[in-house]
Amino acid sequence: MEDCFRRRSMMLFRPRSKLTIRNQRAHPISTLNYILLRVFLVICAILPLRLLHGIGAVWGRLVYWLPNRSRETTYRNLVACFPEKSPAQLDALVLQSLQHTACTALEMGKSWLSPMDKVLGLVKDTEGMAAFEEAVSAGKGLILLAPHHSNWEVFGYYTATKLDSIFMYQPPKFPAMDTLLKQTRSRGGIDLAPANRQGVASLLKTLQRGGLVGILPDQVPNDNGGLYAPFFGNQALTMTLVSKLLSRHQVPVFCGFAERLPAGKGFRVIMQKAHPAIYSADLAESVAGLNQSVEACVLRAVAQYQWEYKRFRRQPDGSNFYR
Repeated sequence: MEDCFRRRSMMLFRPRSKLTIRNQRAHPISTLNYILLRVFLVICAILPLRLLHGIGAVWGRLVYWLPNRSRETTYRNLVACFPEKSPAQLDALVLQSLQHTACTALEMGKSWLSPMDKVLGLVKDTEGMAAFEEAVSAGKGLILLAPHHSNWEVFGYYTATKLDSIFMYQPPKFPAMDTLLKQTRSRGGIDLAPANRQGVASLLKTLQRGGLVGILPDQVPNDNGGLYAPFFGNQALTMTLVSKLLSRHQVPVFCGFAERLPAGKGFRVIMQKAHPAIYSADLAESVAGLNQSVEACVLRAVAQYQWEYKRFRRQPDGSNFYR
């Protein structure tokens, strides 16, 4: 479950590993960032969730006040996706989005380092799980779409308790980061599949065994792995992987997220059936159905979606959406 948010945050904090002396010499800055990350994670794992969210609110407000790329990207995305909203409404959404992104960063320590029972204990409520659990009981496999929405780590851990699970991710270039991800995810019984042919083969095998395949559906794919499809009325290069998996295995698809509750009360896991169009044999219709599935989740908690990500950086005409 690799994501754009983590790549950006890791520019400041990169994890430590048992590096050889040679690797330490090759990555002195990364090694230092690893130490900073470990300190950051440990502190965040100890502090109460309510306090972390309070810090996130202040952090997000500072980012909102100061000129920076995250604020500008967030504003550009929201203006494009919600043109009907007034300037005042958009400004409020920008602030809320930046605050929720800060909360996601601060929650990393609890997600990655806390005992699994405490992580799962952060889920205080669920919605729509009956249909999901019915699909799990059928034993025929299923695909879970986990957008960059609120805390996708908690969401992934919670759903992975239901059956054998594998999530596709983009291995970080820094080996220590890859080690950390594998160690933290394995606590929840999640296997990781790299975003390559070998990884796709692992996904297919998991579906054949009746397991769960988790995919972050809203990352910009490469040219060979995507088609342009509408996302909130804007053309977005969208992955074809889910559609191609469905062409091999007709399994149920769900889309969901862990909604952040107010006042540090925890999370509500929300599970929804994917849009019916995702099952279409027509690739373009299926890809459009994937985006519609993500849209339905986003509309449940707009401010908690990661609008800081440049979702529209690739355009059909080659134009610069974020200029």
